Amino acid sequence: MASVIPAIVLAAGRSSRMGRAKATLPAGDGHTFLTRIVQTLLDAGVDDVMVVVGHEAEAIAQNFSESGLPARFVVNREYDRGQLSSMLAGVNAIDRPGVSAVLVTLVDVPLVSAATVRAVIDSYRITQAPIVRPTSGERHGHPLLIDRSVFAALRAADPATGAKPIVRAHASPSGDIPIDDEGAFIDIDTMDEYQRIVPTK
Repeated sequence: MASVIPAIVLAAGRSSRMGRAKATLPAGDGHTFLTRIVQTLLDAGVDDVMVVVGHEAEAIAQNFSESGLPARFVVNREYDRGQLSSMLAGVNAIDRPGVSAVLVTLVDVPLVSAATVRAVIDSYRITQAPIVRPTSGERHGHPLLIDRSVFAALRAADPATGAKPIVRAHASPSGDIPIDDEGAFIDIDTMDEYQRIVPTK
């Protein structure tokens, strides 16, 4: 059986610095942040996309449904406990026999290219590194690929520190791939950043 690599899009937070849900912000070409990310994942060959929602979950899901794109939704009712809780909600929703790893990305990072997603997946299939992530100098971007061997450590992680210590502990030079795609590293958190960076026409 071929290994399966689903994707999780984390879209459960309050977007308090933005002032409105990032998932529904226009991102150009008729897309929102969320539909653009899902379309990018589909274009890269990912055929199982799980969106984790929490704050304004129903409104985000309804807005997304108008796109007609295929994605599943899971509600993290404990989203205020932090990003790790949303990641685990997604991991638990996609975890099944045949799943070898999972891609994780943020709704805050809508401009990553399908080529970058494919490069992350291809690197994993070659290296089997437990963590694969785009890099540019000292920066680490998205999507992040996590091998299923790391799932147990994520589930046991301290919510106060989140997933980052687990990711760092399992990262390796073979899993850090240089990527020339600025969209993989642009995390849009504020309305000022949004108006400056995102082409909305």
